[in-house]
Amino acid sequence: MIKLRTLLYVALCVLLAYTSWQTYSYFFDTTAPVVELVGLTDESYHAGDISCTLQGSDAYKVQNITILLDDTKYLIRDHRVRSKRFEFPFTIPTSSINQGKHTLKYIVTDASYNKNKTEQTLHFYADNNPLQVALITRTDDLKVFQGRVLHIQFQTNKIIKKATCRVLAKEYACYAESPGSLIYECYVPVPVDELPNEYIASIEITDNVENTVTLDQKYQVIAYPFKNQTLRLDVQKVKQENESGLSAQQFETDMEAATKNSPAKKMWSGAFYVPCEMRAITTDFGTLRITQHKGKYSHNAVDLSAQPRSLVWASQDGVVVIKNRYGHSGNTIVVDHGYGLLSCYFHLETYSDINVGDTIKKGRPVGTLGMTGHASGYHLHWEMRLQNIQIDPMQWTKTI
Repeated sequence: MIKLRTLLYVALCVLLAYTSWQTYSYFFDTTAPVVELVGLTDESYHAGDISCTLQGSDAYKVQNITILLDDTKYLIRDHRVRSKRFEFPFTIPTSSINQGKHTLKYIVTDASYNKNKTEQTLHFYADNNPLQVALITRTDDLKVFQGRVLHIQFQTNKIIKKATCRVLAKEYACYAESPGSLIYECYVPVPVDELPNEYIASIEITDNVENTVTLDQKYQVIAYPFKNQTLRLDVQKVKQENESGLSAQQFETDMEAATKNSPAKKMWSGAFYVPCEMRAITTDFGTLRITQHKGKYSHNAVDLSAQPRSLVWASQDGVVVIKNRYGHSGNTIVVDHGYGLLSCYFHLETYSDINVGDTIKKGRPVGTLGMTGHASGYHLHWEMRLQNIQIDPMQWTKTI
């Protein structure tokens, strides 16, 4: 009998404690329910039915849940739960709603006196349209000289997730011609020593619901009649410049790093400026040059003659990524235009008031024309690289 009374007493104490805690939680709980939506994330794309689960818990108990589509259509309204934990599966039929952007809002309210509430609105896209792609590059544009850039354009019926062009075991990104455009483009650099032949560019396009279309397009590399040039440099000057600047190997290392860090963002638009008040082109791109210290090599830039110490400006919008002195190039500025497209300005006498990391606009000064580095006279060595492959800058002064 004593044991029974003891057990009853303990049970009564537990019941009173539980009741007191429940009463306290009911009146004084201010924490909102913890809620997780599985199957849908913000700004995601979907095709077909979306299987979702709304789940969560509350320190007191969950009273009800409401789920709205596009703020007007109730998928569930004031669904009664009355439990500490809940799990509610539901489906969004994207095939029966308009294609494009939608909102999903959920509201979870607890059963306390304060009716604490958790609510969130997510945006998503219904995309049940088949992916359609059409090449819009003209046939004549699929013929490209050595050292130039192959420009491929195609149009889609909707915004895509990504597109990649594969050429000779290398990959190049494709991107919208302008923000929001359905015309996409890819620039493929053709090295000066690429063998003249017919090749295939394979473009894989993927939309936001993982539909994929592949375009295989033939293009032709044409031999270019590069000129020859013999140049004599002051041996003593070359030695002095090498001692006063960083090595050519260091420049290549810096260019590799700048290319790797180039943002996936198109910062340029339209044609590039010739970056100085040019009198003449003294060395064409790809000229086979002979010098006493380098032997025979391809000069993969253009040398521009202009008034000594005259202004040199940025050929396009971009960000300054290199400002340094190298033995071969002297005072050097490199501007990144995005997507691995960089322009280089060699042999400057002085720098303008710019620093690495600065955004620079097309036509803004980068320095003055000089003859620092391995230069036999005042001129600007203007070089451009795409994915660290040297390309003809003069091609970019036209719309390509």
